[in-house]
Amino acid sequence: QVQLVESGGGSAQAGGSLRLSCAASGYTYSSGCMGWFRQAPGKEREGVASIYSRGGGRTYYADSVKGRFTISEDNAENTVYLQMNSLKPEDTAVYYCAAGPPFSCPLGTDGATMWRNNFGYWGQGTQVTVSS
Repeated sequence: QVQLVESGGGSAQAGGSLRLSCAASGYTYSSGCMGWFRQAPGKEREGVASIYSRGGGRTYYADSVKGRFTISEDNAENTVYLQMNSLKPEDTAVYYCAAGPPFSCPLGTDGATMWRNNFGYWGQGTQVTVSS
């Protein structure tokens, strides 16, 4: 049974930082693509960042978080992280960890995006709230 468990969510002031973690059981992160999604109330779930370690550490970031968020992966610990800096109120959402095949990770071209249906495994989510 594959289990993805997020942690590290909470409250922060605008301009502050939070670090999310995703621990995997029954799954090896190095085997495929790992990603972070988020969903605010009444809005669609959107891709935030992804990483494919076997692809030379290829990463992807949504334009809304580029330069502020950093995704990383510790294969030895089977854990993926999302470092969130310079937080904004619009970052408030439930953040989900997800895993999928290598092709789930965007190539980083101009038209690249993260497709939810490409990710087969999901965590339960962790709440992030940013106040102004």
